Amino acid sequence: MATLKKYNLIGKEVGQVTIDERLLNAEANSQMVKDYIIALRENARQWSASTKTRAEVKHTTKKCQPQKGQGRARHGSTVAPQYRGGGRAFGPRPKFDQHVRINRKERKAAIRFLIGEKLRENRVWLVDDLTMEAPKTKKVAEFLKGHQIEGRILFLGESTFAQVETEGKTQRVSISSDKHTHFSRSMRNLPKTEFMLASNISGYDVMIARDIVMTESALQELNEWLN
Repeated sequence: MATLKKYNLIGKEVGQVTIDERLLNAEANSQMVKDYIIALRENARQWSASTKTRAEVKHTTKKCQPQKGQGRARHGSTVAPQYRGGGRAFGPRPKFDQHVRINRKERKAAIRFLIGEKLRENRVWLVDDLTMEAPKTKKVAEFLKGHQIEGRILFLGESTFAQVETEGKTQRVSISSDKHTHFSRSMRNLPKTEFMLASNISGYDVMIARDIVMTESALQELNEWLN
């Protein structure tokens, strides 16, 4: 059974955590993972590129040259695409909703596989807590330097949940909290670092990160959600 060492932000080892075998040995079809990542990137696009046609350009409608007698081609006005300042022919226009639907089970399987891959490569680090009394960038930088964690780094914190009753049913809902405010401010000046809650993670965030630093509670939250 695999275990991970757990550290505090000072860099001292404070214990060990057992890793769920289902997460460690997760497998997924490579084409499915690729389709999931492509769908994420497609859904991130705004599709708002827009150009004006000759009907939308505000320009004089005066005829730019005589219709006949000069041996040149006929032109009606300078809003035509061949004139500078004229409308754009076949230019990009805002598109309709291009959202790509992602299957829920495939999404979980892809994230589970990508996290398991980081675990097998020893690219996951556990900390006991990410809460801080005040922002201290030096403290976070020293932790990363002490463990030789370089490149793009993803920090994961546990989410805050509340019990909500709707139509006679009790549901657990993620709510906003300022629990990790000081820590997120501590790492703003560190290059290639990002902080997010475990409930907001996506496969693309896991894939582009070289190392993942998460709390034990965040790991348990991922285990419950993915398995």
